[in-house]
Amino acid sequence: MKVLLTGGTGFIGSMLCQRLLQDKHSLTLLSRTPEKTRAPLQAIRHLEQLNGSSFDVVINLAGEPIAHKRWSKKQKQQIQSSRLCITQQLISYFKTCQQQPKLFISGSAIGFYGVASTEKKIEETDYGDVSFSSQLCQKWEAVALQAQAMGIRTCLLRTGIVLGEGGALNKMLPPFKLGLGGRIGSGNQWMPWIHMQDLISIILYCISHNDLQGPVNATAPNPVSNRVFTKALARVLKRPALLPMPAFIIQLLMGQMGEELLLAGKKIVPAKMLMHGFKFEYEALDKALLDIL
Repeated sequence: MKVLLTGGTGFIGSMLCQRLLQDKHSLTLLSRTPEKTRAPLQAIRHLEQLNGSSFDVVINLAGEPIAHKRWSKKQKQQIQSSRLCITQQLISYFKTCQQQPKLFISGSAIGFYGVASTEKKIEETDYGDVSFSSQLCQKWEAVALQAQAMGIRTCLLRTGIVLGEGGALNKMLPPFKLGLGGRIGSGNQWMPWIHMQDLISIILYCISHNDLQGPVNATAPNPVSNRVFTKALARVLKRPALLPMPAFIIQLLMGQMGEELLLAGKKIVPAKMLMHGFKFEYEALDKALLDIL
């Protein structure tokens, strides 16, 4: 199968590359540094270099890391444009290529559902709000859904907190390893997590199941609160979790980014994947953490 991938050098994309090559797919990356790519990977810097050639599947994971810097006005613009621009470029490419892809998988995030506190289970049919992270995902998905209007099967990957060697977990580890970790704020906010291996498997499941389309919650079936997550992390590391991080410190250090990404969180469940019979390898948080750490 011929696959075009954006964001192939990122945290998720690099792991997906390995799996796609392992499964003997023909893989082309859209990359800012194609000269660093080694066979059997192919890489291009601009979509125009494809000269209208076609792919079976296009996977769009490109975008500025959302938690890389404090959300200044300029950083918000960069976060948004890095997602919307490449997605719109792909839509334009679909209109000119010799044969449209059978499937377009475009990145999104659980931030789609917003920040309002609730204890209800959140499924793919629920709505977002006016927060920055929600509006970002709504705009991103709206651009991607132009592919669906063109008759291309489109999956919107609403990814949770991905646990793997790197990413968010890597940022959490230093204080916990020193025995200085603890809950953030009240600790009651939900943390919809997913093991990297299950996330990659969901992407492959979307490729192989033609009846899957629209938004897909890429989260484990058992979300936990921040309080439970931090206790589990400390337990796996055999360290105490006695030093909570007060909400006002998060707000002071990180501003809106901290409020939306660390102090808010909903009980998001992968209703569509479960309905379609997907089997998670890592349903329990402790098992996931033990595998990684």
